[in-house]
Amino acid sequence: MRSRQVPRAEWFSYFREFSEQHQEWLVALRVIHPQLGSQLEAKDLPLEGVVSDPEGRGPISIHLGRSARGNVEHDIQNPIQVWVEMTDEGAEQAVNIESGDGTKTILEFRVAALPQAVDGILER
Repeated sequence: MRSRQVPRAEWFSYFREFSEQHQEWLVALRVIHPQLGSQLEAKDLPLEGVVSDPEGRGPISIHLGRSARGNVEHDIQNPIQVWVEMTDEGAEQAVNIESGDGTKTILEFRVAALPQAVDGILER
């Protein structure tokens, strides 16, 4: 596995493309707080999208789920770093967003695969 940092100037375009490529993929959302530890906020919910401010200054917002009952909206205030964990084949496995207070929000795919490997499998 390898990691790559997404520069702040690319957050908006990265998350727009990421959301388009991975919409409806099942994910888990974990928050690791320096004082409170690790908390699983969602598991096996479809990704609706990740939104960032076009200038990289505001919060990053993660949207999961399809219905009011299974819907999670998670805002990351004061994001300072975005890292992407990739498999050896180059598939995105997880996105790690770190905020100024040291909290890490990890969005992890249930199955890591290259988008072109699953293109056309899911019906929308």
